[in-house]
Amino acid sequence: MKAREVDRGRLNAIIQESRGEKWGLIPLLQKVQEEFGYVPPVAIEPIAEAFNLFPSQVQGVITFYAGFSLEPKGKYVVRVCRGTACHVRGSRSILRLMRKELGLEEGQTSEDYQFTLETVACLGACFLAPTMMVNQTYFGKLSPAKVTSVLDQYRKA
Repeated sequence: MKAREVDRGRLNAIIQESRGEKWGLIPLLQKVQEEFGYVPPVAIEPIAEAFNLFPSQVQGVITFYAGFSLEPKGKYVVRVCRGTACHVRGSRSILRLMRKELGLEEGQTSEDYQFTLETVACLGACFLAPTMMVNQTYFGKLSPAKVTSVLDQYRKA
């Protein structure tokens, strides 16, 4: 699977829906990312024009918030928690296993755009430590066998 090409017509339609809305920049960026899986760099200038901003201001918002990406991510974004509770309960070894299983380092996306591996400061599920998420689904009380099982589930999907 390749990264989807940016449908400029769809991009323009999304931008037009939000044109002129006060406080509409972040919701617009969220819509664009939801549609394309990331905020394509070609979207920055038209978004800036729609909100009467400089492209650097739009770029600044995108790069400030960790939830936005300027590069395509995998179909499955795997986030491993590095918070204190997870660290104490073995998240470092879980991350090592993830790197090996996926063949990725933190922040990388597989060539087939199936997986992206990320780490986060905290997933807010300390009672399930060590914890990871795949897209919006939490997995906790991880062990090497459970990690392999979860990844296999997404590989087959």
